Amino acid sequence: DNAMDGGAQQSSLREPPGPGGAEQQGVPGEWDGGEGPPEVKRSQPLFIHSSSRQLLEEEPRASSLPSIPNPFPELCSPSNSPILSSPALGQGPPREGTSHVVKVFGEDGACRSLEASAGTTARQLCETLVRRTRALQDHSWALVELHQHLALGEPPARRGMARHWAPPGHPAEPCSPAERCLEDHESVVEVQSSWPPGADSRFVFRKNFAKYELFKSNASLFPEVMVSSCLEANKSMAHSELIQNFLNSGSCPEVQGFLQLREAGRKVWKRFYFSLRRSGLYYSTKGTSKDPRHLQYFADLTESNIYYVTQGKKHYGTPTEFGFCIKPYKVRSGVKGLKLLCSEDEQSRSCWMAAFRLFKYGMQLYRNYQQAQARLSQPPWIGPTPLRSVSDNALVAMDFSGCTGRVIENPSEVLTVALEEAQAWRKKTTHRYSLPAACQSSPLSTAIHCTQPWFHGRISREDTQQLIGRQGLVDGVFLVRESQRNPKGFVLSLCHLQRVKHYLILPSEEEGRLYFTMDDGQTRFADLIQLVEFHQINRGILPCKLRHYCTCVAL
Repeated sequence: DNAMDGGAQQSSLREPPGPGGAEQQGVPGEWDGGEGPPEVKRSQPLFIHSSSRQLLEEEPRASSLPSIPNPFPELCSPSNSPILSSPALGQGPPREGTSHVVKVFGEDGACRSLEASAGTTARQLCETLVRRTRALQDHSWALVELHQHLALGEPPARRGMARHWAPPGHPAEPCSPAERCLEDHESVVEVQSSWPPGADSRFVFRKNFAKYELFKSNASLFPEVMVSSCLEANKSMAHSELIQNFLNSGSCPEVQGFLQLREAGRKVWKRFYFSLRRSGLYYSTKGTSKDPRHLQYFADLTESNIYYVTQGKKHYGTPTEFGFCIKPYKVRSGVKGLKLLCSEDEQSRSCWMAAFRLFKYGMQLYRNYQQAQARLSQPPWIGPTPLRSVSDNALVAMDFSGCTGRVIENPSEVLTVALEEAQAWRKKTTHRYSLPAACQSSPLSTAIHCTQPWFHGRISREDTQQLIGRQGLVDGVFLVRESQRNPKGFVLSLCHLQRVKHYLILPSEEEGRLYFTMDDGQTRFADLIQLVEFHQINRGILPCKLRHYCTCVAL
């Protein structure tokens, strides 16, 4: 199986074999051989607990230590100490040379179990899943750490201890999901081992178009009002140039702005002025003052994980839906030690989250982006060349009016050609693929879109906005769905300026020919595929071109 997938990559990833020793997709079974490992069942999660006996054999020096409680736990790491290891500490750190079972879920709830070594990274796991699902390879695939409850992995039996988080009039038990996207270099087994036994947590495999957007649209991601201190210190540099210099050096600009704060035990939200500096995250106790006397240290981001909080307004009374929380590494479960924050809008939250990532990972984040770009220019696996992705945004303007095609390099000429092509499309009613005239009104044009990955059938407006939000609020992210109000119509849902907009597509007939339009018949398309492909190259009536389509793969 590894040879089929192009065994150049030694990531020690494989699925548990199927019945009879033959590997089958999605079917757990027994290992081939009389004395092989026991059967691995998908319905029973496998937890690898650290054995004190093995630790004593691997570390002879530990046998000479007295087995007494450590009076200074803050001076050492409990997870690395054999004296302090206990079931309360979870699964313990992953050991090198051992295999671990990692369960990954799709957005449809389906699960797939993979076997991974301790050093397997999130990028290696994503590449394996891309090959197994026959998905289109690009750097937007991501592994998301999802916690079904804000307690971030707390077992269900202990969630009753967190009742003081619920505001008056809301349920006492917290059930607001929190999630974060794993960076490409993070160890999947190490993240999984940090979850307590029986945790209500999982890995989700899905698209995340906003993962490296900070290296593409950095000027819009960091508004001038939130990096004003850096602009004042570098008055000779433009805003975009300043942000690009920070990104190239792997450093984070100083970010400041207002955030709503609520910690454990508090019942009200209070607005504070926060500042992210080289030494950490601070908030001002006196308005917007940046005087060191008024700055209070808030959190150590290098030793914490940052999670998006969804449905926080419903369950925790957040002023807006743009919440996130900071969880220190030392907090394994429960809500004690969590810091819940809330932004005023999606733009400010995106700015804070991008700044936190740069602050924590620095140059490593930029190297991940460069490696992802380099992988796009290489064949991802041995076999037939995959279809080219329009999401790469690598399309160029071409002129085919002569005997041979040529690339149009003059921007003014590109605009002129685009306008002429738009006028030609308005007059055109024949099928793009030169089908016979008898097929123009056949069921093919009304059902061919069902085979496309960007078509999601009958889903609601709310589910559409949640799906686009999960896969990244980036300009050009779109999907097509059936209209709930118009039984014969469709809706193009498009993200622009971190907002999801919906455009109605109506069918119409003229001289016995069926066409689709979004502008009352001024621009007509023979089918929805033609409509999508046109707007991937031309903006038309839309605020931006269609760049990335939302898709869900079946594991």
